[in-house]
Amino acid sequence: MWIDTHCHLDASEFDSDRDDVVACALREGVSRIVIPGVERSNFNAVRELAHRFEGGAYALGIHPMYTPRALDDDLRVLREQVAASMDDPRFVGIGEIGLDYFLPGLDDARQTFFYYEQLKLAREFDLPVICHVRKSQDKVLKGLRVHSITHGIAHAFNGSFQQAEAFIAQGMHLGFGGNLTFERALQIRRLAEQLPLEAIVLETDAPDIAPSWRYRERNTPDQVPGIARVLAGLRGMAEDALALCTTANAHAALPRLALISA
Repeated sequence: MWIDTHCHLDASEFDSDRDDVVACALREGVSRIVIPGVERSNFNAVRELAHRFEGGAYALGIHPMYTPRALDDDLRVLREQVAASMDDPRFVGIGEIGLDYFLPGLDDARQTFFYYEQLKLAREFDLPVICHVRKSQDKVLKGLRVHSITHGIAHAFNGSFQQAEAFIAQGMHLGFGGNLTFERALQIRRLAEQLPLEAIVLETDAPDIAPSWRYRERNTPDQVPGIARVLAGLRGMAEDALALCTTANAHAALPRLALISA
């Protein structure tokens, strides 16, 4: 089976055909889809959506791009929601959290405050994290080290080999998706080809980061097998073997995924 470890299935881009999108993914063998939270207002939505279909899972967190409108009290609500979700096998961790130094206008101190407070939550509840690391790998890694976080995923990883090795040494897995399907994405393809296979998980970030054959179109979770086909080609391995490995890797990164029976 395949696992999409990062899919914003609650996004408005799926409002017209969400059930069909999920059904298509299931037909393509994508048997687990992780839906990360991004702000207080969508916590209930991602939870309810994860329970609507076979293989759904969710994380809860405040995304760095949403910190300009986040309130300090949102952290209290997040903690309450996390505590209430601990008995839910479809709840897999804290995310999407992190730092973003690509988008202009984000306040560094504000997003760092929310990132560190959420790392404290992950530590308190012994949960893995799903981290946004766009142009921020070193500072995200620093936070993981400060708070002794040793499980989770660096989503849409696009750093250097040295940074990749540092995340792996910290116990993190690295998320790869549609970007690796572009022949011009030389660094990402080298990372995907040469890093230890045990460190790699698959993702779509749908509706964003579509693979090359859907350039500038909406991305969907059924694209995981196609992305995997490219990765298998880069690594010179069979797709079946890659499916087994990346599934095991996703369970290692987000251990509660293995609790989902249907």
